[in-house]
Formats: sequence, structure tokens, C-alpha cells
Amino acid sequence: MTDLRIDKRGEWFVDSIVERHTLALKTLGAGRAGEVALNRFLGHDDVSPATILAPAVARTQRAAEGLVVVVAQDTTEVNFAGRAKRRRGLGPGGDGISPGFFIHPQIVIDAASEAVIGIAGAEIWTRDPEKVGDRRGRSLDEKESRRWIDGAKTAAEVLAGAARVISVGDRESDIYSHFAGKPANADLIVRAAQDRALDDGGSVKSVGADWPLLATMTVDVAARPASAKGGAQAARTARVEVRAGTITIRRPKGRSANAGEPETVTLGLVIAREVDCPASAEPLLWRLLTTLPLATAHEACEVVRLYRLRWRIEEVFRTLKKDGLDVEASQVTEAHRLFNLAAGGLIASVRILQLVDARDGSTRPATDVIAAEAIDAVAAIAATLEGGTKRQQNPWRQGTLAWLAWVVARLGGWNCYYRPPGPKTMADGWRRLADRLEGFAAAASHRRNSLNTATALRGRT
Repeated sequence: MTDLRIDKRGEWFVDSIVERHTLALKTLGAGRAGEVALNRFLGHDDVSPATILAPAVARTQRAAEGLVVVVAQDTTEVNFAGRAKRRRGLGPGGDGISPGFFIHPQIVIDAASEAVIGIAGAEIWTRDPEKVGDRRGRSLDEKESRRWIDGAKTAAEVLAGAARVISVGDRESDIYSHFAGKPANADLIVRAAQDRALDDGGSVKSVGADWPLLATMTVDVAARPASAKGGAQAARTARVEVRAGTITIRRPKGRSANAGEPETVTLGLVIAREVDCPASAEPLLWRLLTTLPLATAHEACEVVRLYRLRWRIEEVFRTLKKDGLDVEASQVTEAHRLFNLAAGGLIASVRILQLVDARDGSTRPATDVIAAEAIDAVAAIAATLEGGTKRQQNPWRQGTLAWLAWVVARLGGWNCYYRPPGPKTMADGWRRLADRLEGFAAAASHRRNSLNTATALRGRT
């Protein structure tokens, strides 16, 4: 299978996931022949998560040029507890027993509009079934935590054309080597987990209480389901006090430097502490370590706002898993195929989220999700979908993602009234749009062939 054929089959695969809102191969293939073709594609030696992701990464690279972008990193687990039958090539999941694997993507967000614009890369892996040695006795390259450092470097390379790249991570990314090895063309925002020693004898969690209050701001707190870490919490808006300063952290004791790491690293620290928290909720407290400038109150508040954007990756995970495509229900059994299936599902989840986002008026270009040469065809289709009332007219500028989302929603059955279109409506509309664009392409090809034939005949007379 040539690279061109792989790319075309990969794009068809992702389009099919978006259209049918599923990862079930029988449904995606729309018949036995399609199911067999998909199985061959997913199992092909030349097909990997990297090859499947490549077209989406290239599109994101173009979309990010000249923008300030946030790159949200996180890890999600795909666990087959209760569905372990016939699984092959998978090590233990997070529970140490059930077979599973892990996905660590870099989701790219426009810092200004807060819209998801694509994906910069992803690592997908399973754990070795053999028990590993003590964490402290392993080198950085032998630890899973290496993914945070590699993810930031990947994003910095892919998004080199962006005006600024800001890699954002939760507490798992609080790794000294992450700060010490920061890419030159990227900044970091990391929620502190470790009470790191400072060069002045203090520690991260012991400082800041006497720093001047810079501002009070509101932060949207997402709903949280009950888990081992605590009870469920409803979504709310928290009012937080913001303080900021500069600290110098020391390299952890008992560990030699990795590739010449310095003994200290100077960082900014922003503390966002909730006030007037409801009795039923856990007060929000974020200690954010950053390489961004903190000379003003606005800059400190901006760090808080940008960190909050990491919730967008949680939305991608929910779409990929039980609230959407339900990758954990897949009947695919072999690890290589599962990894490829997950890569396609990840791209589709991002695209679905982009379309849902755009329904409210995104000014991002439609080329975030479709090719530029398809715009004229979509415009022709859009003209047939508008009704006689103002509510039934596409209100968005042609060529924007919002304009495209309106077309997709209408094709998915949305009547322009009542509730806004959701992911399933967008998925149905995408399927119908893809069918119509295919018809347009076939008609255009037929016209070109007819013209070529006519020109050739004229040349003979």
C-alpha cells in the first residue's frame, strides 16, 4: 500500500467515523466489503497512529500559523475491564490487571478565541506486562512521564510557525526535567503537584500568602463525577484571588542531572485561591508554575485563563470515550489495530468538537476541517438549505467554520429553531455533506473529461 493510498484510505476512515458517530467497523464499513477493507487498513504494517495522524497534524500546522496557541496535554486510559476476551498484545491498564492502553495527545487551541483548531501529535502505548523496577532507579527515558517533555517538544516543532506556543499540563506534568528542558520556542504552564524546595530555603507551597493581591477574577469550574479522589461536584463559577511572584526551584535531591540539567530553574508562580466557596464544594486552589512573563496583574490573570483552557482536552476525551465514540466498546482485539483505531477516533473527536464549537459563531476558517477546493461546492449546497425566514438564513460569513457548521447542522436535520445542534446532529450532517461533495467531485471530473474529449476531437478536424 503506497503512502498516497494510505493517506486516502486514512481520510476515508476518519470521515466515516465522524459521519456515523461510531468506531464499530461493521458500521463504518457500511457492509461486509467495507469492514474487511478497514480491517486490512488498520492491520497493515505501513499503517500506524503517526501515519493516520499526519494529515490532521499538517492541517493544524497551517491553521496555527501566526497565532498564539495553547497546547493542552493529558493522558487518558482505554481499559477493557469486562471486555478482555481475545485481546492480544495489550499490557495491564491503570488497575494493573485488565488489558488496556494509554493515549497522550497534544490538542491545539487558539488562545484568543478559545476554539480547538486541531491536534499536534499523540503518543499511544501499552504497558509492559512485566513489573518495572522502582521509579527512582529508572532513568527519565525509561519513565512514562517522559511523554510530557516529548509532547512539548513535538508541539514546538510542529507549531514553529505560530506566534507563540504555550504548553499546558495538569499536576502530572510537574517534572523538573520538563522545566529544565523547555523548548526554546515554547512556554509552559504547569499546575504544581510537588512541594519543591526553593533556593532560599522555602518551598512552593509555603510561599505566596503574603504576596500582594493583584486581582479578583471568575473561573468556570467544570462538573466533576464522583471518583476515588472525591465526591461529585456540580459545575459552577468560582471567584478567585490572584497573587503572583518569581521563585527559583532546586533540582530534586538524590538525583543526578539529566543531560546537564541546571541545579536551579527560575519560574513564575501564580496562585489562584477561591473565596466564598459554597459549602458543598471543594475550594479551588491552583498553584501554576510558568515561564510566561508576570510583570502585571493582567499577565497573572492571563496565566489563569490559559490554564483553564486545558479542559478542552477533557472534552475531546469524553467524545472519544463513553459520551461519544465509545472506543472502549470496540470489538477490535489486536493491539496494532486498536492503536490505529484510537488515532482515527481521536482525530474524529477533535473534528466533531470543532463543528459543535463553530455553531455559535467561530471566525476560524472552514479549512480547519475541509479542503479549500471544497468551499465553492459547500456554498452551492448551502444555497439550497436556506429558508424564507431570517432564522433560516445562514448568518455567518462564507468560508468560516461557523458558516460550514451551519450547513452541516442543516444537513443533519436541524431546523434553525429550538435547541442548538449537538454532536450527533453534526455527525449526521457531516455524512450527508461528504456524500454531496463526492457527487460534486464526480460531476466536476466528468465535465473535465468531456471537455478534454471535445478538445481532442476538435484537434482532429
